[in-house]
Amino acid sequence: MSSSIKVAGFGGQGVMMFGQVLAYAATYDEINGLWFPSYGPETRGGTANCSVIISDKQINSPTFKDANHLVAFNFPSLEKFRKNVTDKGLIIYNNSLIKEEVEEDGRLCVGVPANDIATELGNEKVANMAMMGAYLELTHLFSDDTIKAIIKKFLGERKAHLLDVNMKAIQKGKDYIKELGVTYA
Repeated sequence: MSSSIKVAGFGGQGVMMFGQVLAYAATYDEINGLWFPSYGPETRGGTANCSVIISDKQINSPTFKDANHLVAFNFPSLEKFRKNVTDKGLIIYNNSLIKEEVEEDGRLCVGVPANDIATELGNEKVANMAMMGAYLELTHLFSDDTIKAIIKKFLGERKAHLLDVNMKAIQKGKDYIKELGVTYA
């Protein structure tokens, strides 16, 4: 089992947290996980992306040319990385911000209204966790218990009050995929 994942969006959309949660979840489940960030010179509003590798074998390099999965939080990120997804790969995108239907031959493309879900929950900062829920429902990479433990650790005591809304966003993302009836092998 090996997955190479590109996560991309604007700074401030939770792109880095998304990638870190996946890499930490791999370590928590005692498999190999690597997170490699890439920032533009700006912080909020600038471009940000990260590469994540999850594997049951040793990871020899933090970089890869083509990703198995792309998680795109905005249109510029989708455009930049969509051609670097392997055949039979997965492209999941935030269709709250990307209004056009996305299609790529040989790849499963799924839009998730991440910002709309976050707004419905009353906290726009959990859009990344709505995407996380959708991604996990499609890939089944980690259990709910593993993800909850990682997010709890990531938030720490200072932000522990945000655990509930983050977990609700994850569940809403999962539910959205279930309602769509989309599966990914």
